[in-house]
Amino acid sequence: MFQVYTANDKSELSKNLIGEFKDYDEAMDCAEKAVEGKTGLRYVVEETNGCVNSYGELIASVVAEGEG
Repeated sequence: MFQVYTANDKSELSKNLIGEFKDYDEAMDCAEKAVEGKTGLRYVVEETNGCVNSYGELIASVVAEGEG
């Protein structure tokens, strides 16, 4: 599962979930469209596999980042 976020900076607090996708290409299309023409906004695409940490939070790894 791929989760697409937009963010104003590198802080976790500025991330906004845009959508979840099963296909990487669909996630990337959404991410690029979300920041297209918007200065200072960036996208982050994370992949999750359903595993959780000891706090019950999904473990995600960043697979793509980009600037708008």
